[in-house]
Amino acid sequence: MSDIDLTPSAAARVAAIAAKQGKPAILRLAVEGGGCSGFQYRFGLADAVEADDLAVERDGVTLVVDDISLDLVRGAAVDFVSDLGGSAFKVTNPNATAGCGCGSSFSI
Repeated sequence: MSDIDLTPSAAARVAAIAAKQGKPAILRLAVEGGGCSGFQYRFGLADAVEADDLAVERDGVTLVVDDISLDLVRGAAVDFVSDLGGSAFKVTNPNATAGCGCGSSFSI
């Protein structure tokens, strides 16, 4: 099992967003306290990989996770999905014991 994975769909979306904004194709996933289930995912483009980051690459796109957040998302996959409810990055987290209906928060 890898520490974390970035799907081809998510990599393509990050590449498109980064190109449009003129930024490096580096997606940062962080976990913060809050949300309706206790923890919530936060996504954003990063300018660089930090020293304490785990970095995985797919199709020229890098996903970075800090070591504290990694403990909560180890083994997860980051995907980009489009459905009737809209388009969003989605984390499939094997560590989550419960989550909210929208999938943006979870508990361990």
